[in-house]
Amino acid sequence: MPNRRSFLKKSAVAAAAATGLPSFSIGQGGGSANSKLNIAHIGAGGIAKMAYGPSKGENTVALCDIDENQFGQHFEAFPHLEKAKRFKDFREMLDKMGDEIDAVCINTPDHTHFAATMEAMQRGKHVFTQKPLTHNIWQARTLKKAKEKYGVTTVMGNQGHTYDGIRALREWYEADILGQVREVHCWHPGPAYGSKYFNMPEAFPPTAMEVPAHVDWDLFVGPVVTDLPYNELFHPLTWRGFYEFGSGILGDWFPHIGDGPVWILDLYDPISAELIEQSDAPQGVAAQSSVVKWEFQKRGTKEACTLYWHNGKNQPEKPADWTWGENIKKAGSLFKGDKKTVYLDQRSNNPILSNRDDMIAFKEAGYPAEKYPRVKSDGPIGEWIDAIKGDGPEPGSNFDYAAPFTETHILGVLAMRFGGKIEWDAEKMQITNRPELNAYVKPPVRKGWEYGEDLWA
Repeated sequence: MPNRRSFLKKSAVAAAAATGLPSFSIGQGGGSANSKLNIAHIGAGGIAKMAYGPSKGENTVALCDIDENQFGQHFEAFPHLEKAKRFKDFREMLDKMGDEIDAVCINTPDHTHFAATMEAMQRGKHVFTQKPLTHNIWQARTLKKAKEKYGVTTVMGNQGHTYDGIRALREWYEADILGQVREVHCWHPGPAYGSKYFNMPEAFPPTAMEVPAHVDWDLFVGPVVTDLPYNELFHPLTWRGFYEFGSGILGDWFPHIGDGPVWILDLYDPISAELIEQSDAPQGVAAQSSVVKWEFQKRGTKEACTLYWHNGKNQPEKPADWTWGENIKKAGSLFKGDKKTVYLDQRSNNPILSNRDDMIAFKEAGYPAEKYPRVKSDGPIGEWIDAIKGDGPEPGSNFDYAAPFTETHILGVLAMRFGGKIEWDAEKMQITNRPELNAYVKPPVRKGWEYGEDLWA
């Protein structure tokens, strides 16, 4: 295995030669001592904390945020951040510091994930992007194309994909412990409106508020074509419940809870997504309680499968053989197999058979042999850093996986947002029964925020 300096240098030179972009700073005689990565963070407060911890052994050289008040939010826990240069526009940051940056963490609201990720990738930077990967289906497909073109290391931040449990359950499934799985249920009690991340308005759209001096509202809006005025509902934390900027509870938790079902059962390219029921909510605002159903055709030896999402007051029925307590868990997924039913927790980890006695007997008999290598790194950030340095394999939730996974979740978001049934032609990337909704497969963007069109030429 090559050492870190030689690996990074060769990777950088190859990327630069292929794309005509600046090469990385590592191994080029300036910037990163001791083979440390030079990392920039786009989005400096809130969820960025998740990226700061595993990356604290590297060099944080730049922070970018549209809100000046976000920069100091995590300085006490991570004092090394204070030395980083600060910007409010990631394009300016990359223009001025591109040669000093090796990798970029994107910690922004959903609607700017794509633009920030593309801006970094097309400059040859490795990228970590928080979940959900994108805000629409066209963006997801474009990031998959970008990964192939630019050859950088990519990962989406769904931590459970690095855990042992998701691998163990895939081994159980492939050893035929469950039998055929034709039905899966995922659920979560949120969104909890009035909490840290969700806030239900009295009316929508909300009234315009004066933009605080420390906030650049134009940069917050970024690529979105919208008439929504600034309101404190949208920034800094409660944007998730508004479809212009977020993806509701599905965007918040399906990348975790749905990770196991999608990866283990190959639940890509659904033929339909349908809203079964939903509580009242203003148009454009995520409801507090929903049930969504996806249908998947036969996939190789896997029989056709129906996937359900329940949130709020809705939960799936408790399996008849459930013996882990009076009620099923508050969140997670149930795989209903011909032979056994399995529960996987809300991070797609810690699988258990629904019957406790069966689980005890199964454990005593011995689990199937490990087939999928366990991740030894510190979550997706550690996995990503190790891969960049040549110290580990490509991250499991790289964009080749995360992009089609994201398509499945976004079809569910569209069903929640517009109701009814959506019939999907994955090959043509079209909604076939309601053509007016194709405008949301690839929404228009504001001038100056166009990315990725060249990848479709």
